[in-house]
Amino acid sequence: MQSRIIIVIILFISFITLPLHAKHRVLIQGNGKLALVEEDGSISWSKDWGGIHDIHYLKKSNTVMLQRQMRQVVELDLETGKELWKYDSSTANGNEGKRIEVHAFQPLANGNVMIAESGAARIIEVNRDGKLLKKIKLVVDNPNPHRDTRLARKIENGNYLACHEADGTLREYDGDTGEVVWEYTVPLFNKERKGGHGPEAFGNQLFSAVRLKNGNTLIGTGNGHSVIEVTPEKEVVWQIHQDDLPGIRLAWVTTLEVLKNGNVVIGNCHAGPGQPLLVEVNRKTKEVVWTLDMFDTFGNSVPNSVLIDQAGRSRR
Repeated sequence: MQSRIIIVIILFISFITLPLHAKHRVLIQGNGKLALVEEDGSISWSKDWGGIHDIHYLKKSNTVMLQRQMRQVVELDLETGKELWKYDSSTANGNEGKRIEVHAFQPLANGNVMIAESGAARIIEVNRDGKLLKKIKLVVDNPNPHRDTRLARKIENGNYLACHEADGTLREYDGDTGEVVWEYTVPLFNKERKGGHGPEAFGNQLFSAVRLKNGNTLIGTGNGHSVIEVTPEKEVVWQIHQDDLPGIRLAWVTTLEVLKNGNVVIGNCHAGPGQPLLVEVNRKTKEVVWTLDMFDTFGNSVPNSVLIDQAGRSRR
């Protein structure tokens, strides 16, 4: 009898000490609206805003940096909605008269801003006065102002990771010389290409990449409907494909946000009704621990978001 009581006590303690599946506060855009979604699913703040491909939350100032019209980078005060800063890539620093699109940018620790300019096929860094401080020419095999790049990031070693959508290739550029020091072409996994944007489409038009602490790279494969982890030697050591998660079908895999606990939050764009916009997965077990399903509010095109509660702690 005593042994049974001890077993029950142990099971109870194990149960109550299991980590709860945390919910998140999310800054997200869809259906012409930029909104802050609270943990309970309510919207505490919103502003009319068109489509975006990148977004950053600046915790210290409680501001958000995002695109406008796929050519301007704008910083907004999250309380008032007031515009605090703007840079227009279509008219600044030699781009006048050119078709330029911006699909990625990054506020840097020194206060400057990195911007990937599709059409000009370059990564630049500017200060808050718009002065051009650095430019890196990008290698683009299939030039297209709309598809030269998706997300790009300056990483810890000072280099740049750029997702070249039209090429299906991730390239790492030396932060000083601009030389390509590593690249990886996303495989098709023995499948045929198929056009479109929904779950039925297929290709290798990657959207995002995160350099992990272990030196590997996590890649959101876009219309490849998957997330893969690749070593520096280009070996795939971890992967999730379209129908690997019970009850969930991945469509255009966009953003990746790697949390401090190791979980990854996946952006699931163009997935249609009944499918979540965001999916948090335990990378060790591949268990789904959280989803955001707000199709009725934000629609079928939600390419990017940021977890406010993870600001300063996650990799994205």
